[in-house]
Amino acid sequence: MVVTKTILLVEDDPNLADGLIINLEAEGYQVVHIDQGNLAFKEFKKGNFDLILLDVMLPGTDGLTICKMIRDDGATIPILFISARSETQERIDGLLAGGDDYISKPFEVSELLVRIQGIFRRQSWLALKDDIEELFEFNGRKINFKTYKAYGPGGEFLLSRKECMVMKYLIERQGEVVSRDQLLDAVWGYHIYPTNRTIDNFILRLRKIFEDDPKNPNYIETIRGVGYRFAKID
Repeated sequence: MVVTKTILLVEDDPNLADGLIINLEAEGYQVVHIDQGNLAFKEFKKGNFDLILLDVMLPGTDGLTICKMIRDDGATIPILFISARSETQERIDGLLAGGDDYISKPFEVSELLVRIQGIFRRQSWLALKDDIEELFEFNGRKINFKTYKAYGPGGEFLLSRKECMVMKYLIERQGEVVSRDQLLDAVWGYHIYPTNRTIDNFILRLRKIFEDDPKNPNYIETIRGVGYRFAKID
Protein backbone atom coordinates (compact mmCIF):
# COMPACT_ATOMS: atom_id res chain seq x y z
CA MET A 1 0.00 0.00 0.00
CA VAL A 2 1.34 3.42 -0.96
CA VAL A 3 1.50 5.78 2.02
CA THR A 4 0.47 9.34 1.21
CA LYS A 5 3.04 11.88 2.29
CA THR A 6 1.90 15.08 3.98
CA ILE A 7 3.57 18.42 3.29
CA LEU A 8 3.38 21.53 5.45
CA LEU A 9 3.45 24.56 3.15
CA VAL A 10 4.41 27.84 4.84
CA GLU A 11 3.94 30.57 2.24
CA ASP A 12 2.32 34.01 2.53
CA ASP A 13 1.80 34.64 -1.20
CA PRO A 14 -1.77 33.39 -1.79
CA ASN A 15 -1.40 33.00 -5.55
CA LEU A 16 1.79 30.97 -5.27
CA ALA A 17 0.37 28.92 -2.41
CA ASP A 18 -2.82 28.08 -4.34
CA GLY A 19 -0.81 26.99 -7.37
CA LEU A 20 1.52 24.83 -5.29
CA ILE A 21 -1.37 23.18 -3.46
CA ILE A 22 -3.08 22.26 -6.74
CA ASN A 23 0.10 20.77 -8.21
CA LEU A 24 1.20 18.97 -5.04
CA GLU A 25 -2.22 17.40 -4.54
CA ALA A 26 -2.23 16.36 -8.20
CA GLU A 27 1.00 14.45 -7.43
CA GLY A 28 -0.70 12.63 -4.58
CA TYR A 29 0.58 14.67 -1.63
CA GLN A 30 -1.60 15.95 1.18
CA VAL A 31 -0.96 19.63 1.89
CA VAL A 32 -1.54 21.77 4.97
CA HIS A 33 -1.07 25.50 4.29
CA ILE A 34 -0.03 28.20 6.77
CA ASP A 35 0.50 31.82 5.69
CA GLN A 36 1.90 33.28 8.93
CA GLY A 37 5.41 32.60 10.15
CA ASN A 38 4.46 32.87 13.81
CA LEU A 39 1.95 30.00 13.37
CA ALA A 40 4.29 27.64 11.54
CA PHE A 41 6.06 26.02 14.50
CA LYS A 42 2.78 25.48 16.35
CA GLU A 43 1.26 23.83 13.27
CA PHE A 44 4.36 21.68 12.83
CA LYS A 45 4.03 20.41 16.40
CA LYS A 46 0.36 19.53 15.84
CA GLY A 47 0.80 17.47 12.69
CA ASN A 48 2.69 14.44 11.45
CA PHE A 49 4.40 15.89 8.39
CA ASP A 50 6.89 14.34 5.97
CA LEU A 51 8.27 17.59 4.51
CA ILE A 52 8.09 21.34 5.06
CA LEU A 53 8.10 23.83 2.18
CA LEU A 54 9.19 26.98 3.97
CA ASP A 55 9.28 30.52 2.61
CA VAL A 56 12.18 32.57 3.96
CA MET A 57 10.49 35.98 4.06
CA LEU A 58 7.34 35.59 6.15
CA PRO A 59 5.19 37.88 8.29
CA GLY A 60 5.61 37.23 12.00
CA THR A 61 8.64 34.94 12.07
CA ASP A 62 11.08 34.44 9.20
CA GLY A 63 11.80 31.04 7.69
CA LEU A 64 15.38 30.73 8.94
CA THR A 65 14.22 31.27 12.52
CA ILE A 66 11.43 28.71 12.10
CA CYS A 67 13.91 26.19 10.72
CA LYS A 68 16.26 26.71 13.67
CA MET A 69 13.35 26.29 16.10
CA ILE A 70 12.43 22.98 14.49
CA ARG A 71 16.03 21.72 14.57
CA ASP A 72 16.50 22.89 18.17
CA ASP A 73 13.40 20.86 18.99
CA GLY A 74 15.27 17.77 17.79
CA ALA A 75 13.19 17.21 14.65
CA THR A 76 14.88 15.90 11.50
CA ILE A 77 11.98 16.45 9.09
CA PRO A 78 13.20 17.56 5.63
CA ILE A 79 12.87 21.31 5.03
CA LEU A 80 12.95 22.87 1.57
CA PHE A 81 13.32 26.65 1.56
CA ILE A 82 11.46 28.82 -0.95
CA SER A 83 12.82 32.33 -1.37
CA ALA A 84 12.79 35.37 -3.62
CA ARG A 85 16.47 35.84 -2.75
CA SER A 86 18.97 33.90 -4.83
CA GLU A 87 22.36 35.03 -3.49
CA THR A 88 24.79 32.21 -2.78
CA GLN A 89 25.29 33.28 0.85
CA GLU A 90 21.53 33.28 1.44
CA ARG A 91 21.35 29.70 0.23
CA ILE A 92 24.30 28.65 2.36
CA ASP A 93 22.69 30.31 5.40
CA GLY A 94 19.53 28.31 4.76
CA LEU A 95 21.38 25.01 4.59
CA LEU A 96 23.49 25.78 7.65
CA ALA A 97 20.30 26.65 9.54
CA GLY A 98 19.22 23.05 8.95
CA GLY A 99 17.49 23.19 5.58
CA ASP A 100 17.76 20.30 3.14
CA ASP A 101 17.34 22.29 -0.06
CA TYR A 102 16.71 25.82 -1.32
CA ILE A 103 14.84 26.94 -4.42
CA SER A 104 14.65 30.55 -5.61
CA LYS A 105 11.57 32.31 -6.96
CA PRO A 106 10.47 32.32 -9.68
CA PHE A 107 10.75 28.59 -10.30
CA GLU A 108 9.08 25.95 -12.42
CA VAL A 109 6.74 23.70 -10.46
CA SER A 110 8.24 20.72 -12.28
CA GLU A 111 11.66 21.57 -10.79
CA LEU A 112 10.18 21.83 -7.30
CA LEU A 113 8.51 18.43 -7.69
CA VAL A 114 11.80 16.86 -8.81
CA ARG A 115 13.57 18.34 -5.79
CA ILE A 116 10.89 17.00 -3.45
CA GLN A 117 11.25 13.54 -4.99
CA GLY A 118 15.02 13.81 -4.61
CA ILE A 119 14.71 14.66 -0.91
CA PHE A 120 12.54 11.61 -0.27
CA ARG A 121 14.86 9.41 -2.33
CA ARG A 122 17.96 10.51 -0.42
CA GLN A 123 16.05 10.15 2.84
CA SER A 124 15.51 6.49 1.95
CA TRP A 125 19.22 6.12 1.08
CA LEU A 126 20.22 7.50 4.47
CA ALA A 127 17.95 4.98 6.19
CA LEU A 128 19.63 2.04 4.44
CA LYS A 129 22.44 0.33 6.32
CA ASP A 130 24.45 -0.58 3.21
CA ASP A 131 28.03 -1.37 4.24
CA ILE A 132 27.97 0.43 7.59
CA GLU A 133 25.98 -0.17 10.74
CA GLU A 134 23.29 2.11 12.07
CA LEU A 135 25.71 3.10 14.85
CA PHE A 136 29.23 3.73 13.55
CA GLU A 137 32.04 4.03 16.11
CA PHE A 138 35.65 5.05 15.60
CA ASN A 139 38.28 5.84 18.22
CA GLY A 140 35.79 6.91 20.87
CA ARG A 141 33.61 8.82 18.42
CA LYS A 142 30.10 7.72 17.47
CA ILE A 143 27.49 8.61 14.89
CA ASN A 144 23.97 7.20 14.84
CA PHE A 145 22.52 7.32 11.33
CA LYS A 146 18.99 6.75 12.63
CA THR A 147 18.81 9.34 15.41
CA TYR A 148 21.42 11.73 13.87
CA LYS A 149 23.17 11.91 17.23
CA ALA A 150 26.94 12.25 17.19
CA TYR A 151 29.50 11.93 19.98
CA GLY A 152 32.90 13.57 19.78
CA PRO A 153 35.58 15.04 22.05
CA GLY A 154 33.25 17.93 22.90
CA GLY A 155 30.30 15.75 23.90
CA GLU A 156 27.00 14.96 22.21
CA PHE A 157 25.68 16.79 19.15
CA LEU A 158 22.62 16.51 16.94
CA LEU A 159 23.60 16.48 13.27
CA SER A 160 21.43 17.89 10.52
CA ARG A 161 20.21 15.48 7.86
CA LYS A 162 22.75 16.81 5.36
CA GLU A 163 25.62 16.53 7.84
CA CYS A 164 24.62 12.94 8.48
CA MET A 165 24.48 12.24 4.74
CA VAL A 166 27.92 13.76 4.16
CA MET A 167 29.38 11.58 6.92
CA LYS A 168 27.65 8.46 5.62
CA TYR A 169 28.95 9.04 2.10
CA LEU A 170 32.53 9.56 3.31
CA ILE A 171 32.48 6.64 5.76
CA GLU A 172 31.15 4.26 3.10
CA ARG A 173 34.28 5.17 1.11
CA GLN A 174 36.90 5.03 3.86
CA GLY A 175 40.36 5.65 2.51
CA GLU A 176 39.03 6.87 -0.86
CA VAL A 177 39.31 10.44 -2.12
CA VAL A 178 35.88 11.97 -2.74
CA SER A 179 35.57 15.16 -4.78
CA ARG A 180 33.34 18.06 -3.77
CA ASP A 181 31.30 17.50 -6.92
CA GLN A 182 30.70 13.87 -5.92
CA LEU A 183 29.44 14.98 -2.52
CA LEU A 184 27.16 17.60 -4.05
CA ASP A 185 25.70 15.04 -6.45
CA ALA A 186 25.22 12.39 -3.77
CA VAL A 187 23.89 14.56 -0.95
CA TRP A 188 22.01 17.28 -2.84
CA GLY A 189 21.46 15.51 -6.13
CA TYR A 190 22.70 18.34 -8.34
CA HIS A 191 25.07 21.30 -8.33
CA ILE A 192 23.29 24.03 -6.39
CA TYR A 193 26.12 26.51 -6.30
CA PRO A 194 28.73 27.93 -8.66
CA THR A 195 31.32 27.32 -5.91
CA ASN A 196 32.00 24.50 -3.46
CA ARG A 197 31.59 26.62 -0.33
CA THR A 198 28.57 24.57 0.69
CA ILE A 199 30.55 21.38 1.22
CA ASP A 200 33.45 23.25 2.83
CA ASN A 201 31.15 24.78 5.45
CA PHE A 202 29.67 21.40 6.31
CA ILE A 203 33.12 19.81 6.58
CA LEU A 204 34.26 22.56 8.96
CA ARG A 205 31.35 21.88 11.30
CA LEU A 206 31.86 18.10 11.16
CA ARG A 207 35.52 18.52 12.04
CA LYS A 208 34.57 20.61 15.07
CA ILE A 209 32.44 17.68 16.23
CA PHE A 210 34.75 14.74 15.52
CA GLU A 211 38.32 16.04 15.50
CA ASP A 212 40.54 16.79 18.51
CA ASP A 213 42.05 19.65 16.52
CA PRO A 214 39.80 20.73 13.61
CA LYS A 215 42.69 22.62 12.00
CA ASN A 216 44.78 19.44 11.90
CA PRO A 217 42.24 16.70 11.19
CA ASN A 218 43.03 13.01 11.58
CA TYR A 219 39.75 11.63 10.22
CA ILE A 220 38.13 14.03 7.73
CA GLU A 221 41.13 14.88 5.60
CA THR A 222 41.45 17.51 2.88
CA ILE A 223 43.04 16.37 -0.37
CA ARG A 224 44.14 19.69 -1.79
CA GLY A 225 42.69 20.50 -5.18
CA VAL A 226 40.46 17.41 -5.18
CA GLY A 227 38.17 17.04 -2.18
CA TYR A 228 38.05 15.02 1.03
CA ARG A 229 38.83 11.60 2.43
CA PHE A 230 37.65 9.82 5.55
CA ALA A 231 40.74 8.09 6.94
CA LYS A 232 40.73 4.31 6.92
CA ILE A 233 39.82 3.02 10.38
CA ASP A 234 41.61 -0.18 11.40
